[in-house]
Amino acid sequence: MKVLIAEKPDQAMKLAAPFTYKKRDGYIEVAPNSYFPNGAYFTWAVGHICELLAPEEYDASWKRWSVTTLPMIPQAFQYKVTKSKAKQFNVIRGLLKRSEIKEIIHAGDAGREGELIVRTIIKVAGVRKPMKRLWISSLTEKAVKEGFANLRSEADTRNLYEEAYSRACADWLVGMNASRIYTILMKQHGISDVFSAGRVQTPTLALVVKREKEIAAFVSKPFWEVIAKFNIDGKRYEGKWHKEQETRIDHAEMAAKIAAFCQGKPARVKELEIERKEFHPPYLFNLSSLQATANRAFKFSPKKTLDVAQSLYTKGYLSYPRSDSSFVTKGEAAGFPHILEQLSKQTTYQSYFPTPIASILTNKRYVNEKKVTDHYAIIPTEQVPNVAKLSSDEYKIYDLVAKRLIAAHYPVAIFDYTTVSTLVDERATFISKGKQQIQEGWRRVLYGEGKEEEEDVLLPLLEKGETGYVEKATVKEGKTQPPKRYTEGQLITLMKTAGKVLEDEQLEKVLHKTEGLGTEATRAGIITMLKDRNYISVQKNQVFATEKGILLVEAIGDQILASPEMTARWEQRLGEIGQGQADAAMFMEQAKKLAAKIVEHAVTQSATWDFSQIDKEQYQSRRPGKKEFTPIGACKKCEGQIVDKGTFYGCSNYTKTKCDFTLSKKILGKTISQANAKKLLKGELTSLIKGFKKGDKVFDAKLGFTDNKIQFIFEK
Repeated sequence: MKVLIAEKPDQAMKLAAPFTYKKRDGYIEVAPNSYFPNGAYFTWAVGHICELLAPEEYDASWKRWSVTTLPMIPQAFQYKVTKSKAKQFNVIRGLLKRSEIKEIIHAGDAGREGELIVRTIIKVAGVRKPMKRLWISSLTEKAVKEGFANLRSEADTRNLYEEAYSRACADWLVGMNASRIYTILMKQHGISDVFSAGRVQTPTLALVVKREKEIAAFVSKPFWEVIAKFNIDGKRYEGKWHKEQETRIDHAEMAAKIAAFCQGKPARVKELEIERKEFHPPYLFNLSSLQATANRAFKFSPKKTLDVAQSLYTKGYLSYPRSDSSFVTKGEAAGFPHILEQLSKQTTYQSYFPTPIASILTNKRYVNEKKVTDHYAIIPTEQVPNVAKLSSDEYKIYDLVAKRLIAAHYPVAIFDYTTVSTLVDERATFISKGKQQIQEGWRRVLYGEGKEEEEDVLLPLLEKGETGYVEKATVKEGKTQPPKRYTEGQLITLMKTAGKVLEDEQLEKVLHKTEGLGTEATRAGIITMLKDRNYISVQKNQVFATEKGILLVEAIGDQILASPEMTARWEQRLGEIGQGQADAAMFMEQAKKLAAKIVEHAVTQSATWDFSQIDKEQYQSRRPGKKEFTPIGACKKCEGQIVDKGTFYGCSNYTKTKCDFTLSKKILGKTISQANAKKLLKGELTSLIKGFKKGDKVFDAKLGFTDNKIQFIFEK
């Protein structure tokens, strides 16, 4: 008899669905069938049932947060059962130890984390029995039966376990030691708070902080452009003055002179260039590209996209969502005509059928065995749902994936890009650009896909040498704009590219490769962790670095802990372990040396820290995981106390009386410290706060309460 261990309860149910079964407490009893002649027990983990020991469980002296105890490097890493999940662990262990059980089927998610979760449970349970691996990329009945008919040897995926285990241990070494040393040293400098640092989260935070500083340092400058409206033999169009490829003029007077000079002057079409460009349909989705697209189209956070895609996977509608590949095998591609036939029956997609291309079986842009990693691209399964009955969020994600597959069966989109150079009075040169769609191709299916489509500037049919005149010349004023804050989708892409900002064409080429910070499965969690730890905030889909986040990155400086390149190299080495091309033991030795180096660098660098400009009152000593609200003053609406709730100041009576009095912690880009909040609540003016930003305007002011509203008070 056999025991199957899935990663989650709903997955175990899906795996048991093709058979006759009875549900028991913590497991499913599957009746004998052709796949399991003696029957089987299907049980499940509840995510990570086991966790690495805490520092003090290795060494009692490590309980005390002290520089002298660092670095903490266990001789051997050990796992324990998470208390809240002990009941399910005992069910699994009880089944594994039954005498009639002769074989284990590892049915965790077909990836690194699934490999680690199930193997760790078996190891902690102290069971050694023969094991096979179920490795499938969808949970349809067909895929499940094919998986059971072709179980793998556990040795086939053992390297993936080594990779996941090495990653977990390395993250423990870096995270535990870095978090403690920076928390301890910050406290010595008067900043009493818990600072969490980590191998992936800190370089990701550093990317956000770098952009925040670029925006803060940016000084907007005015510029002027001259726009001419031409009449060339009755054909009208606009052009922009330029000299040496630059259209912006630094002085308004010069722009006005150029416009005045051009008014009514003769004009001649000096040059006319037409370039035809072909655009291939986009690649099929991997998780990063799906998260980036859903964020752009629907403002979904990366975590939300993953959760919705996981739900669709569990229901059997999408293939495995945590894939880092944008390609499929020939076997999968052979099934596309059937999937497309099913999609064509849906009212939503009927207008796209029949597709111009019947099969992409020989198209290496999509079908490439060598580029399929653990999993193929995210695609619809043959179990096509009635999309009208999906939830709103499920429909949006399913629709993106389905349309990508349909678009792959369409030809290229073709555009003609026209550049006209017009010479005014044989002296001033104006440039005009336009484009014309020659073949719609795949854009019929994916028009926009969440991107802001450029307005097509249609130029009249012109010929070189044609003449006319300037009907009107005007001056247009503008201002240079600061770099834009990243969206969550762009942050996912930046993590994928290890901080490199790439053009769309370059991005297309790298998004199907495994590189960068974290993995497809972990990036969304890292961004969520940065939010939870108050290092970043997301407002209207824009990612802001908080003062706490900036403080930590400034303290770390340019050390390797904040380096995206170093973390990307680690990911590359971990990937090599998963492929059996690198030694896990050697990697762990490097991780231990890095942990020691981080501690040493932090101690040395702390001597140069200067936090004299920081309002230290806003940092309160808090134990991780426990909220301790600090009273600031009396509530202006009731008898409660206003307390610091982390991201704002609010009334302590909210849970009792629903008193909704709050004070924002951030006003026009400036944080309101506890000291200034106390003054406001007492009816006093705050200290002078410098650097409020409203649009392009920067100003200094005090704050005060007037008519129960916060007002800006300007010094005479």
